[in-house]
Amino acid sequence: MRITMAHGSGGKATTELISSIFARYFDNPVLAKMEDAAVVPGAMRLALTTDSFVVTPIFFAGADIGKLAICGTVNDLAMSGATPKYLTAGFILEEGVEVDDLERVVVSMADAAKDAGVLIVAGDTKVIEGRGGIYINTAGVGFLPESGMTISSANCAEGDMILLSGTLGDHHATILSARMGIKNTIQSDCAPLHGMAASLLENGIRVKSMRDVTRGGLATVLHEFAASSRKCLQIHEEQLPVSAQVQGLCGILGLDPLYMANEGKMVAVVAREDALKALICMKRSPYGQAAAIIGEVISGEEGTLLLHTKTGGIRSLTELYGEGLPRIC
Repeated sequence: MRITMAHGSGGKATTELISSIFARYFDNPVLAKMEDAAVVPGAMRLALTTDSFVVTPIFFAGADIGKLAICGTVNDLAMSGATPKYLTAGFILEEGVEVDDLERVVVSMADAAKDAGVLIVAGDTKVIEGRGGIYINTAGVGFLPESGMTISSANCAEGDMILLSGTLGDHHATILSARMGIKNTIQSDCAPLHGMAASLLENGIRVKSMRDVTRGGLATVLHEFAASSRKCLQIHEEQLPVSAQVQGLCGILGLDPLYMANEGKMVAVVAREDALKALICMKRSPYGQAAAIIGEVISGEEGTLLLHTKTGGIRSLTELYGEGLPRIC
């Protein structure tokens, strides 16, 4: 069976689609009420985020657009130091989508939400003319304690250390390989990072800044840290974890792993004295086994990011210029 315009009419076909797929897999007491707005408990500081996912293809090695939507939203909340709690999911379906494909995406979302400990409490479905695409918009809410550190890209201070949770470029390389028909065994690193982020905070690590490394890659994220904090950051090429397969693909296509996207990696700037402890916390996570200390905040020109190359040179890194094709989320 395929999605038709009737599934977006708000009538019987819409109700049947919601009950047979969305309500079936996203089932929880809040969503089951099927109200126009979800009423949920919460009396703390809130972190709010929203994102849209338009990746092609919707299924790829290691994940799919459904898992990507959950992990991307959860990770944005976690990087603020929040505990992710509630998500909404809006689906824009092009006429002709196979219902089996939609169900597969929804099952993946449900599994990822369970893994992340979040509830999908509200949603919406629209059907438009097209060629069978699936697009997902999410919003997420997380709670922060009333007292505690404020995590911000502006907090980097001289002497702080920079940590990366794992290998660069895996998700970008996966999507690019799928789009270009390149055969390899590279898989997306799509994963929820809330546990890793929480571990850093629960173990008393003085986290200054945290960010998941997605569009624009590591260089863009760290350049934003440097600009926001008006500090000079430096990283060391020989300390950057990159898998042999991704490195090989980069060599063939002329790509730079520093500007390639991930969907399951984070970078953290922490107080120097806490760096080794933070590294241990990252490595204990199932998604941080290749974590590394990759650099530090130094005295230098404000708002700059420097790369110490393997050959002994120093390269100034800017944020991504133009578009990092293909679309990876």
